[in-house]
Amino acid sequence: MKKLVLFTFALTLMFSVNAQIETPQPSPAAKIEQVVGLTDVSIDYSRPAMRGRTIFGELVPYGKVWRTGANARTKVTFSNDVTIGGKDVKAGTYAIFTIPQAKTWDVVFYTEHAAGGTPAEFDESKVAARVTTPVYPIEMDIQSFTISIDDITSSSAV
Repeated sequence: MKKLVLFTFALTLMFSVNAQIETPQPSPAAKIEQVVGLTDVSIDYSRPAMRGRTIFGELVPYGKVWRTGANARTKVTFSNDVTIGGKDVKAGTYAIFTIPQAKTWDVVFYTEHAAGGTPAEFDESKVAARVTTPVYPIEMDIQSFTISIDDITSSSAV
């Protein structure tokens, strides 16, 4: 009887330990926080990986709205009012959507940030700012999607 109880205990322990094993997420969460001038900027997003796939133009089709990351909408928060592409944007949190093309991308700052995925219907009245930026080739593969805040000055950043 003791052997049966011990065996049952060992079997139960084995299953409970197995249930606690965590594996890395395929698109891990990332957060960037940067002070630009007097404005705190934070970006929350998930980092999908290439994993041998062609992303832009195939997995993410050209000309279609992309949520700019994985798992949920990428969110940017500004502590103060900012100017993006010549347009004034109020302090607050925005979703970042992009519309990739082969030679340019549209980057869209969207007021509805709490929902998941892309909007069922893209509502232009919720666009706080839209910027078109050229595509620059890079010499190496970047395996995980990366957002950065660069070229920081006392009053601007890219």
